[in-house]
Amino acid sequence: MSEHVEWSDTEVPTASAPAAVTPADAADAARLVAFGLQPKLQPARDQEYADLLRRYREDPPFARLADAVAAGLGLVVLEVSPRAGMAVTAAEDSVFAVRMGDYARRTSADGGDRFLHGLAHLAVAAMAFPRPEDLADDGYIGRVSVNGVDAFVRQACRRLEERAEEVGENTDPATDAPGLEAAWRIWARRSAAGATKDARRLAGSTTGIVGKAAAFLTDSGFLQRTGDDNGGTYRTTARYQLQVRDMAGSAAMAELLELGVVPVTDGTPTLVPAEDGDDLELVADAGLPFHS
Repeated sequence: MSEHVEWSDTEVPTASAPAAVTPADAADAARLVAFGLQPKLQPARDQEYADLLRRYREDPPFARLADAVAAGLGLVVLEVSPRAGMAVTAAEDSVFAVRMGDYARRTSADGGDRFLHGLAHLAVAAMAFPRPEDLADDGYIGRVSVNGVDAFVRQACRRLEERAEEVGENTDPATDAPGLEAAWRIWARRSAAGATKDARRLAGSTTGIVGKAAAFLTDSGFLQRTGDDNGGTYRTTARYQLQVRDMAGSAAMAELLELGVVPVTDGTPTLVPAEDGDDLELVADAGLPFHS
């Protein structure tokens, strides 16, 4: 016969208290965020980075600590994974935020060109991921070229001009007009390439503006340069896909896509030919992007 055992109050098992956060844990969390701020660094090529990513995924308290460190720095964590690393984006009030004025100064653009630089970034994103399913597919890689993006924007300018003519507003747009409506005349009048005396592309030309946008995105770990054809060809990275997902709901992005300049049938985007293509003056050998 088994003997009945009585538990005293002191013998009742209790749940173990959560381990206290140590300075070493905080240092590791900050180290992971620091890795995330190095966009070109790939986890597969840095063992410490890979180990911290694994700890983030397997240790919820550590993940919360890393998220808190990021939040304290004004960073938004977009994804933590082996493919993207710790992908973060800066909130508007973050010290890490890159503002259009700062970007323009980096590219030596005057105040009048800042809107064109913003439009170039918008066009690269739209060309790289023309369909919602492209953004949703983690394995999708977008490919763009400098000349292709410029050709895309010029075709969009043609669509916007036609739309303005239809409503009898072929004058400077009103202050409450959509943002793209206010930009098409400026882009369309600007030289596509121009040239300096030594045949270099003019920085203020539209392909020069797109080229600077592509170079900035490459330096930021969002694009990878793949060749020199068509003004420079690029492929997207996982980080850029996450960034574009984050901006996909913007009114300007939606307006650009709704113009229908990049219809997609089999997954390969192409520019819509204009009804009267002779006066469109698209960039020669525009090098439109093809997607894997």
